[in-house]
Order: sequence, then structure tokens, then C-alpha cells
Amino acid sequence: MSRGHAALIERLARVVGSSHCLSSPAELFAYECDALTLDAVRPVAVVLPEDAEQVSRLVGVCGELGHPFVPRGAGTGLSGGAHPVEGAVVIGCSRMRRILEVDAENRLAVVQPGVVNADLSAAVAHLGLCYAPDPSSQQACTIGGNIAENSGGPHTLKYGTTTNHVLGLELVLPDGERVRLGSKSGFAAGYDLVGAVVGSEGTLGIVTEATVRLVPLPEGVETLLAVFPDLQSACRLVGRVIGAGMIPASLEIIDQRTIAAVEASAYAAGLPLDAGAVLLIELDGAACGLADQVASIREFAASEGVRELRVARDEDERALFWRARKGSFGAMGRLAPDIYVHDAVVPRSKLPDVLERICQIADRYQLQLSNVFHAGDGNLHPIISFDRRSDEELGRVVAAGREILELCVAAGGVLTGEHGVGVEKRDYMGLIFSAADLAAMTHLRDAFNPTGICNPGKLLPVTRSCVESGSKARARVSPG
Repeated sequence: MSRGHAALIERLARVVGSSHCLSSPAELFAYECDALTLDAVRPVAVVLPEDAEQVSRLVGVCGELGHPFVPRGAGTGLSGGAHPVEGAVVIGCSRMRRILEVDAENRLAVVQPGVVNADLSAAVAHLGLCYAPDPSSQQACTIGGNIAENSGGPHTLKYGTTTNHVLGLELVLPDGERVRLGSKSGFAAGYDLVGAVVGSEGTLGIVTEATVRLVPLPEGVETLLAVFPDLQSACRLVGRVIGAGMIPASLEIIDQRTIAAVEASAYAAGLPLDAGAVLLIELDGAACGLADQVASIREFAASEGVRELRVARDEDERALFWRARKGSFGAMGRLAPDIYVHDAVVPRSKLPDVLERICQIADRYQLQLSNVFHAGDGNLHPIISFDRRSDEELGRVVAAGREILELCVAAGGVLTGEHGVGVEKRDYMGLIFSAADLAAMTHLRDAFNPTGICNPGKLLPVTRSCVESGSKARARVSPG
């Protein structure tokens, strides 16, 4: 350890205590990356503050000694938003996990950033309320990380992403100053700075407190599983349902390869192994209207060649269906040591064609591809299973990934729906934004983060060539 690093660690330990300042190689190993495991970088130290005041002091130390810092939640992100850079300090918010206030009358909660997503809903369920955003990792991911990435989930179709549920924030700026944005009412004069921070991937500061919206638990819920011979038929049913004016809580598709992986894992739910795809449909709302919606879906599904339509008999079977869907990424570990998950969004009408062409790309690069995705809002998750120990295979993965993104953008889509840009898609931002667009975003970031010390290398391209020409952006998933 260099003398400079030793001095840094000593200063950091004075703020949080030596037991909450990690610096040995064994301690730092788990913080080298998030769930995007490519291009891991070991940080100089990891500090675990317990409150906003400690976060402010830690940021001040990093600024004084010239070390970049990286905010981190639970590390479940899939775009490298929490990846360290050389010489960085990771500021982990996992100890800041208190629910500070629940206001049932006004349907809001005030929480620290380390509160686990699912724990908030569990804590308010007795009041007939829940926190709607539900990433597949909700049993582990935290509110602070969800805010940084503007996380979505299976129920985004009806309830929106994180940004639709954040009313106010406390933010530690990159110079250590603490500011409050927004309000409990959800209204504030002037610019929508809460909207700017949600989805900014920790490049504008560190969220130390959030006021979030709670919603009533639905009066009734019906969960259906539609079994199809192929992926395209399932996609067409999605279009029929939305075209009829229905707004289900979720419409989720799982393809054949994913079904096989799930059924061989701890998440098995009795999905038919010979199905080309299954569509998980959830309806919620007034109980009196659900039977008619189920009947309409039966009719639409029959016209699209559904092989079987199951309606969950009870809460246990409903939970079984959802266990298969939300456990699908974990089940991918049975196929290969590593996965590369994309997150592009395309118009629903383009789903059948885009999915067919994505499969063709994977076949051309001789890669193993699976699809499990939020079909209702066109949020695709092509999953490439591979072994990163093979440089040659990794090269094919990166090249195929770029073609998939280019295909989705050409179809009228965008780069990300819920996972964020991070380092994974940073150098592809020029595919959808002009140089002027990216310059405006850079000006916004620099207004909050003028020294670039806060989570550097994320979200925006770091080379001039990437800003000037998206079509020539480097095909990389690593920091520049």
C-alpha cells in the first residue's frame, strides 16, 4: 500500500470507524464490480457510513485528497454503474437502512438509501399499502440504488419506474454539501431537480434520504400463465391486450431456453418444458372488473393459438408463477459461468420482428441466447450466456451486443429501460443522442459535479469520438 493510500484510509477510518473502513484485498474483492462482472477494478477502500453526516465528511476527505468516489447500494445493478475506477473509494450505503417515517394518510414514506426494496412494502403492508417499483432483484436491491438507476420491474407497465414514485431527496453533493430537493407534496418551485437526480447513476451526488410515494394494495389480483408454441405468438397476444385498451399490471414473457433453466433450478414452477414461450399476465384493481378482463384475455389468447391458459388458483400458485419469472436471471447460472444482459426498449408492435432478428444475431455469432422480458412495455432482456475466461468468446459477445443495440435503436427503441447506462452502454449513447444533446447532459452533470470526482466514467461518453459519432462508438463494455 502506498503512503498516499495509507493516509487516505486513515482519514476515512476516523469518520466511520476502522471496522467500517475496508481495505484488505479479501475485503475489497466483492466491491470490484456490480452484477456486470466484466472489467472489474479493485477500489482503494470501501467505507460504510451510517448517516448523511458521515457521507458528507467522507466525500469531503475524498475531495481534499483528490480521490474519486463511487456510491454503491446492494451491487445488483447490471450496467456497471457501481464499478470503481482506479484510485476510487466506494461509499456503500448498506448500513443506512432505516425507515424514518411512514405517513399512511398522505401515502408516503421517508427512508434511508440502504432500505431493501421489498422490505419497504413488507413494512407497510399492514396499512394496506406498498411501494410499487419491483425490480426482479427486489429481495436484495436498495431504494438508493433504484433511484440512481431509475429501476423498473415487471409492474412498470401500470405503475411506472422509480421516477414516478420519488417525491423528495436529500443529496450529498460532490463537494460534501447536503441539500434537499423536492418536497413531501411532490411539488417544488423551479427546476425539477429530483427528476434530474433520479436515473443520474450517482454522477450528481449521493442520495442519503428519499421521500417515496406509497400506493394502495389492489382490491383484487388475477395472475394468468399463457403457454404458447412459439415466442412470436406470445408477443402478438401482448399487442392484442394493449390494443383492446386494457392495462394489466404486468405482461412478462419467458422463452423456451429460460424455461428449461428455471425448471432445472430452485425456482422451478412446473412450467412446460416443451413450450416455445410462456406469457405471465397479472391483472389488478377493482375485484368486480377482473372476471371480464380474464374472459377477454381467454378470447384473445385462443385467437393467437394459445396451448394452455392457467389462472392461479390462490396466492401460493401466484407466488409460484412469480418465483419462476423473478428467479430466471439466477437460473441462468446453470447454462454458463457468465451472462451479459441487455436492456433495450422497442415499440411493442416491433417485438416479434426484433426478437427474431436478435436470435439471428446470436446464431451468427454462435452464442447461447435466452429471452425473458417485460413485454408489456417493450423492455427486452436478451441474455447471452458465455465464459469470460475465453477472450475469443468475449469478443463475440461484445460484437453481438452492439448489433443488438443498433437493431433496437433502428426499430425506434432506446438503449435502456431500467438497468441504466453505466459503463456498459455509455459509449453507445451517440446512437440515440446528438453531440449537442450529450453536451447539454455534460453541462448538467458538471453543474453538480464540476471536478468529475463523483462516480466518474459513467453514463456519458468519455472520448470526443464517441460524442461526435454514435455510429462509430467503440464496441466496449469497459471503462474508457
